[in-house]
Amino acid sequence: MSTLLWILAVILVVAGVLALFRRQILWGVVLIIVGLLVGPGGVSIFS
Repeated sequence: MSTLLWILAVILVVAGVLALFRRQILWGVVLIIVGLLVGPGGVSIFS
């Protein structure tokens, strides 16, 4: 489960960075924050 959360977090952060490059600032920031919260290194919302 931890590996799955880590992969999901990486996907969210990468999508957030790509959104920032497309000048979608709010959406990019939201995706990055959610990615950091979901990831095992952050405050996981599933534990």
